[in-house]
Amino acid sequence: MAVTSYRRRWTLDDRAESVWHSLPVDIPADCPGLLVTLTVPPVDGTVIDIGCDGASGWRGWSGGARRTFAITPDAATPGYVPGELEPGTWWIVLGLHRVPVEGVELLVEAVTGPVDTVPGLQEYVDETAAIAVPPRPPRRTLPASSGLKWIAGDFHAHSLHSDGSTTIANLAALGVAAGLDVLAVTDHNTVAHHAELPALSERFGIGLIPGQEVTTDAGHANAFGDIGFIDFRRPAATWVSEVADRGGLLSINHPLGGDCSWRHQLPEHPPLAEIWHSSWLDHTWGGPIAWWHAWGLEQTTPIGGSDWHNPTSLTPPGTPTTWIAVDASAQGPTELAAATLEALAAGRTALSWSYEAPVLVRTNNELIALNAPNTLVITPDGTRHPITTPQHHLPATPGPHLLITHTGQFLSTCA
Repeated sequence: MAVTSYRRRWTLDDRAESVWHSLPVDIPADCPGLLVTLTVPPVDGTVIDIGCDGASGWRGWSGGARRTFAITPDAATPGYVPGELEPGTWWIVLGLHRVPVEGVELLVEAVTGPVDTVPGLQEYVDETAAIAVPPRPPRRTLPASSGLKWIAGDFHAHSLHSDGSTTIANLAALGVAAGLDVLAVTDHNTVAHHAELPALSERFGIGLIPGQEVTTDAGHANAFGDIGFIDFRRPAATWVSEVADRGGLLSINHPLGGDCSWRHQLPEHPPLAEIWHSSWLDHTWGGPIAWWHAWGLEQTTPIGGSDWHNPTSLTPPGTPTTWIAVDASAQGPTELAAATLEALAAGRTALSWSYEAPVLVRTNNELIALNAPNTLVITPDGTRHPITTPQHHLPATPGPHLLITHTGQFLSTCA
């Protein structure tokens, strides 16, 4: 057993130099485990993240949610990838997210050797086993174009693999109870959760889409698909092409989301943007729609995300709901998850505030407003069409359309 310790005061100068700082740890051959502990004093204004970069690649991220983690060949703290501890230099990565004016003294201790108890693991395993499959609400069938069908999804949710409060099993149960067919699990700066998704998808009957919320203090983006880790420390300008080259899809998250708003400069736009987010509480506020117009309506497919973390989150999973027009032949969780990514790439989405809320969908050569009498549809050129019946048909024109109330509340949009 060997102990590597780092104690030092980190200052605003360190934060200005870089958000991320790496501390080396030597891993010997046949190492049975690594246990890392970060000690942060209770100083107001201090937010410190921690993660781990192995000799052969990224092993995981706690962000500010945990102060200790372990990695062994057979197990790891949620958020970290278990497996052989390849010999060589590993790095404990600190994220100086918030540093007080007077600085803060941190202690990092890394112990190599046998790990008796992997922090956070047994509780996670026990909760996963205890979650029952809930009943699904009556399925809502929306009219669709020939060869397609609409399914319900949520493209932003977190588990104990990052800063969420629950297991992926419970996320799946919440998604099923909300009527969702697919749910993207998008933990921050880790892909450790991806290994769980196939089995839990089958167990709960919901397509769990692998995702990673690539998280920086200048904006967040979701990378969808089983494409491996996207390094948040690299310039954001590289993310779009890297995700695309690996066969995934990138979405800008909550672009007007307070201190998480999108501020990165990009040479090219990603194909998706989280236009509807749980933080959009005042549905008469036109900010997200204005951002979408400024960013580029025609080149950006809108999606929505609850960004669920815990029971105190602003909205539950499925609020808002993203409707995806997938291949009608897709059946079962695995096929639906794959068909969803194909439909997103093709731009076939519609958004509503919940599973049962009014929605505007595109079918063949027309638009259909559902459960939305006495509302208005606004076309891309600004033309307004009154909606008078619970299932109102009108000719479709190219581009995104909006469904609003007579008081200006946004109800739905379709790509």
